[in-house]
Amino acid sequence: MDNLEVKRVTPKDIDQLQKIAAQTFSETFSSRNTKENMKIYLEERLSIEKLTIELNNKESEFYFGTINNSTIGYLNLNFGSSQTELKDEKAVEIERIYVLNEFQGKKIGQILFEKATQIAKQKNGSYLWLGVWRVNKRAINFYKKNRFSEFDKHIFKLGNEEQIDIMMRLPLEDS
Repeated sequence: MDNLEVKRVTPKDIDQLQKIAAQTFSETFSSRNTKENMKIYLEERLSIEKLTIELNNKESEFYFGTINNSTIGYLNLNFGSSQTELKDEKAVEIERIYVLNEFQGKKIGQILFEKATQIAKQKNGSYLWLGVWRVNKRAINFYKKNRFSEFDKHIFKLGNEEQIDIMMRLPLEDS
């Protein structure tokens, strides 16, 4: 999209970050999960308080995708000890790339992914990695198209349910 702007999220943007995070997560996963588990996850993991801690972490970065000053998606990257699992100093984790449903299929996710790759290279990362729910075929196909490969699995807790995520990696010298 020609008029998409990718900009770094700052602490003054916390309300907008919480809004886009909750909306995109709900759009993506509410049809396959219980209302109770979704409510627990949104309150525990995407609250203003939790996102403020993440946003203020020097080893995490958030970026909005905006069109005409309207936020339509976002990206969250983790480095070093802020990574959810691997904690590899040479790795960069894409913890979240989400785009509003109405903008799916318009290359917004691709642009956010390219921003992630650019930042990872600037930070001298050797590879990008992420976890994606095994039933989220659209996301899995997106990452495979971008040359990620599966390397492991892990448990993702959504409310009271344990779900299996596929862990995927992309060596940066290949991208």
